[in-house]
Amino acid sequence: MKVVLIVVGVVAALYVLLCGVLYFKQEKLLFAPTHLPAGYQFHFPGQFEERWTTAADGTRLHGLLFKTPNSKGLIFYLHGNGGALDSWGDAAATYTALHYDVFLLDYRGYGKSGGTISNQAQMLADVDTVYQRLQSEYPENRTVILGYSLGTGPATWLAVHHHPRLLILQAPYFSMRDMATRLYPFVPGFVLRYPMPTNELIGQVGAPIVLFHGDHDEVIDYNSTLRLKALLKPTDKLIVLPGARHNGMTDNPQYRRELAKLLE
Repeated sequence: MKVVLIVVGVVAALYVLLCGVLYFKQEKLLFAPTHLPAGYQFHFPGQFEERWTTAADGTRLHGLLFKTPNSKGLIFYLHGNGGALDSWGDAAATYTALHYDVFLLDYRGYGKSGGTISNQAQMLADVDTVYQRLQSEYPENRTVILGYSLGTGPATWLAVHHHPRLLILQAPYFSMRDMATRLYPFVPGFVLRYPMPTNELIGQVGAPIVLFHGDHDEVIDYNSTLRLKALLKPTDKLIVLPGARHNGMTDNPQYRRELAKLLE
């Protein structure tokens, strides 16, 4: 009996230790930024400029604004969890070809943006600050909020608190807590400090919503989007990309065809 109690105690201690590590170090699991030096030179076709926004705590946030002649409006683009604008900037050409300017933001600690992400409220406040900064140039009735993968949660939150013309979500998750439960079913939900409850927010979005998801997505379960579809307004849409995986959606021919229809 004494040996059993010792074993149980050791297992319990290891479990508590694991939960503690996941609680305090989960940024390492969620975010995979590429850091760029201050003098890094971007090389993309077309016209673009670097933009800086100062967050409430003084942290400088970096973004790229791609411009096109006779612009119809702005795509406010929130990218996924890996890399930085040196790679994500390639996506802009898809939207400038449809005569939309594109703004891409690097989150804290990504690219040239300062600081590090330390909590969900901070991340959302950063996104909101940058979005509002651009409103003086692009009225909301000409602004499309677009989120890809990790960016779909903040994009949905932003659309709830503002009034964009359209919300586009590429490979969205039901919630980050739901994803964590699937990956780590033995870890209690309160451990996750980035719940990103897309499912609780999406029904509050007044703008039209279009979801895109590949039915062979190996990172974010395609069924998560099917569950989100049930929460949409009758006029909102889910567009399934047959055979598409998680990465490369912007280059998917069907995505581009459907996007052109949406942005006409």
